[in-house]
Amino acid sequence: MRIPLICLGFGCLVVAALESPRESASDEAKAPSLKTVNYAQHVAPILSAHCVNCHRPGEVAPFSLVGYVNARKWATMVNTVTESKKMPPWKAVHGYGDFLEENRLSATEIETLKRWEEAGTPRGNPTLEPPAPKPAPEWPLGTPDLILQADKEFHLAAEGADVYRNFVMKNDFKEPVWVTGMTVKPGNRKVVHHMMAFLDNTGVATQKEAAQTDGQPGYSSFGGPGFAPAGSLGVWVPGLNNRLMPEGKGFRIDPGTKIVLQVHYHRTGKPETDRTRVGIYLAKHPVVDVMHLRYILNIMLRIPAGDRERKVSMTSRIGQDVTLWALFPHMHLLGKSMKAWVELPDGSQKPLIEVRDWDFNWQLNYLLKEPMKIPAGSTIRVEAIYDNSTGNPRNPSNPPKDVRFGEQTTDEMMLLMAAYTVDRK
Repeated sequence: MRIPLICLGFGCLVVAALESPRESASDEAKAPSLKTVNYAQHVAPILSAHCVNCHRPGEVAPFSLVGYVNARKWATMVNTVTESKKMPPWKAVHGYGDFLEENRLSATEIETLKRWEEAGTPRGNPTLEPPAPKPAPEWPLGTPDLILQADKEFHLAAEGADVYRNFVMKNDFKEPVWVTGMTVKPGNRKVVHHMMAFLDNTGVATQKEAAQTDGQPGYSSFGGPGFAPAGSLGVWVPGLNNRLMPEGKGFRIDPGTKIVLQVHYHRTGKPETDRTRVGIYLAKHPVVDVMHLRYILNIMLRIPAGDRERKVSMTSRIGQDVTLWALFPHMHLLGKSMKAWVELPDGSQKPLIEVRDWDFNWQLNYLLKEPMKIPAGSTIRVEAIYDNSTGNPRNPSNPPKDVRFGEQTTDEMMLLMAAYTVDRK
């Protein structure tokens, strides 16, 4: 996936796992009873808050949950995927780190959806139902300063594996610019799963695109863009709210640096086309704090064939006072979990993030609710677990083989990307 290092440090160190708080099962008692539960008062507010942002007409989800008729039709499915916690696709463990817009159902909400289905999906008083969501404006943050898209449509065949296509944008900045926000408008929401924006100052992406012989825009890769990025502008997934950086902060793009958009496509069973657009917002006021990305990764990663519980650790030393703004964990198909915390100079610890059920198809960028001050001399510690056995249904190799760090489908990664600013004296 993403490689270049800013003040990178890594190493192998086994440390004791920190316990994360778990929600009590007693919360189920707070859910309405089978006799009183209904759509209007209990279920509709849950779906409106957590589901309909994606599950509505024109969005990426495969069916709509807007209104009682749709909710009733899909009640069994909703109960199944929420009880298993596959949906909503929020992967960070609650209580281990504190993030903006945490899209996670409580035990009470999960039990409410279950009881509603068991009760026969009663509607209740329709006048109490929340209004249908309004269509989102084309550009929620206002008209972008720059709109990027491929030169022509990308054609996706009906059948086959998912595609990770990298589109090299024709941006030609004559002087440094400062990016403070990004909005993504999928051209075809049925096939666009997520998108990442990388910065390339090596020219490799342009060479890879020119070398393609399939007549399509861009070039394909897996896990990363196929070059060592000079940085990233972020990640977009369905349901992600758009935000601008705080005033005075931004990502710097120097002349000659290309923006490379990697789009993850999944197929629908019929031929599709897409031409996704990305809106870029530039700073209107002086930028005094440069947003940096630290790539904490273990390039010595090795996972033996057959090992179903391979634990790997790494550390990164913080050499100056910084403020942490966001975290982005990344592994490939063998990943099971990742946990990160910071050890302060006095020996105390602060939790950063934990993902217990890693899913390559749902890679999220987690914005801290309160930016975290990390003093110089601190150490970020990361621990990940991998399953390289035949019991892992996502294992790309059958039979399993020894796996090392790399960009390919059959390779693996251990990466925690952190967005930070340097504290000024």
